[in-house]
Amino acid sequence: MSWKVAVVGATGNVGREMLNILAEREFPASEVVALASRASLGTECMYGEIRLKAQVLDQYDFRGTDIVLMSAGGTVSGEWSPKIAAQGPVVIDNSSKWRMDPDVPLIVPEVNGQALSRYAKKNIIANPNCSTAQMMVALKPLHDAAKIKRVVVSTYQSVSGAGRDGMDELFNQTRAIFVADPVEKKKFSKQIAFNLIPHIGDFLPDGGTAEEQKMVAETRKILDPDIAVHATCVRVPVFVGHSESINVEFERPISAAQAKSILREAPGVMVIDKHEDGGYITPVECVGEYATYVSRIRKDPTVEHGLALWCVSDNLRKGAALNAVQIAEILIARHLKKAA
Repeated sequence: MSWKVAVVGATGNVGREMLNILAEREFPASEVVALASRASLGTECMYGEIRLKAQVLDQYDFRGTDIVLMSAGGTVSGEWSPKIAAQGPVVIDNSSKWRMDPDVPLIVPEVNGQALSRYAKKNIIANPNCSTAQMMVALKPLHDAAKIKRVVVSTYQSVSGAGRDGMDELFNQTRAIFVADPVEKKKFSKQIAFNLIPHIGDFLPDGGTAEEQKMVAETRKILDPDIAVHATCVRVPVFVGHSESINVEFERPISAAQAKSILREAPGVMVIDKHEDGGYITPVECVGEYATYVSRIRKDPTVEHGLALWCVSDNLRKGAALNAVQIAEILIARHLKKAA
């Protein structure tokens, strides 16, 4: 059985990865369509070895399409996801628009795939924030084992999380510094090349940022509403790959050795944790990979039952495109019925 799939935002970083992963995982698609804005009409996108030319979103007839992978931002999704869903396709949306809607399941397949059963209320499924997704993959098996009470996380997020403009800005600033040209700031509030920016998203009244609030709210919706979460999100001069330093407090005792053993068996997790130089994963090593990597697993002695760990993942893949395709895979395996 095969399915017709459309990718909205196909010319962007995440959209292109969605096409790559659909091909890599041999998703059973009878047809894949690339959709984008009018400005991108005719732009070529690769689906495996097939060249697709981007068609215009607002001119496309979605009747007969089964699944739409949406990666075009919250404004576009807010307007188009309900329109598309009303024509029959299930929309899997990568923006923040629908994540906290009580009638829209927010899914990390390795964590709460069972919640997909509620998708039909709006025919929309939400993909979580990229930083939340990788953290959930790492924390779910530990939560099952010892029940998490509190999480304190600091993220080190690559510029690809800000789109192609973010990647271009890091490249252009780095080049300018090496040739002694002026450093221009457009996408980010401060210089990103050879620098860190402790600010992602708009500032909120409590002093936090929108990105930090997303991690708090999404963790509670996906994993457990009773978990206390505090996040500090930092943009770093890395092109692809988000990293996280996570401190976890549990209700029950759990040792570093137990945690390492549990994570080695967990779906979607790869443990690389040797207590020696280079015995851990860094962002450049996770690029192009499906796994969420966990390293530096150790006791946190500042709380009664605490662990600290280092978590790294390709944000364009597990943080976005891969997670969306995995949702689609579960959808067709367990929920969607193809008309004869």
